[in-house]
Amino acid sequence: MTATEHVILVDENDNPIGTAEKLEAHRQNWCHRAFSIFIVRKNLSLKDDGIEILLQQRAKHKYHTPLLWTNTCCSHPRPGEDIINAGQRRLKEEMGIDATLQSVGKFHYIAHLNNGLVENELDHVLLGFFKGDVISPNPEEVETHRWISLSDLKDELDMHPERFTPWLDKALKIMENRILVN
Repeated sequence: MTATEHVILVDENDNPIGTAEKLEAHRQNWCHRAFSIFIVRKNLSLKDDGIEILLQQRAKHKYHTPLLWTNTCCSHPRPGEDIINAGQRRLKEEMGIDATLQSVGKFHYIAHLNNGLVENELDHVLLGFFKGDVISPNPEEVETHRWISLSDLKDELDMHPERFTPWLDKALKIMENRILVN
């Protein structure tokens, strides 16, 4: 985080109630708006549903949950910015990907992190389909990335939840329900 970033504080119904500096919102356990993006692709050579999900491993110097695996991209909209535009902006900044995104649901979670910060977020789940052939992650944000089948990801989450961010399983359930009905 180089520049001061602000988040949108929200009530339990996702109504904006103010703004705060991002790190302060995480220190004070204030509920704020966030998003989690899943970029998926079809791989017909896979068993099961043929869906692969692009995961990122968070950079080692991130202010929380460094080196944990998570969905393709996650962040916060800026004050005055809608979720889809914020998602497209951050997807380009973090992963070097342009994609059309759709909102597939949202959930609230609270996670107490080992550095004293708290994730208290109303998290919007966004879904996009990968149509390119190049992924160019920003090394300030992403340590590495990989494609994984939905079933293998669920198995890894069951066996080693400590390797993943605390919001991934909840966001994945919402995304999976949407994928399976399409």
